[in-house]
Amino acid sequence: MMHTTVGWHVDMEFMEDDQHTRAVAMVRLPDGTEVRAHGHASRHRVDSQQPRVGEEVAGARALNELAMRLLTKAHEEIDSASGRTSHPIHV
Repeated sequence: MMHTTVGWHVDMEFMEDDQHTRAVAMVRLPDGTEVRAHGHASRHRVDSQQPRVGEEVAGARALNELAMRLLTKAHEEIDSASGRTSHPIHV
């Protein structure tokens, strides 16, 4: 049986104008470290305004960057603890 020992909550914030959506993703780790990432989406001038779509694209890009930052952090911690260079973690 598995037990949950820790949980993470990711906060997303969006800033929008008529043509652009920016997203910021942030996760606070149990050790108090905060990892932040950004995403961006642009609406082509002939496309209809659909703010939700801009949020989805910008949010997905921010989450993708957040995932890569977390992988980099994990590599650094593995390398620091082991004294060697770890193998890449592929996504």
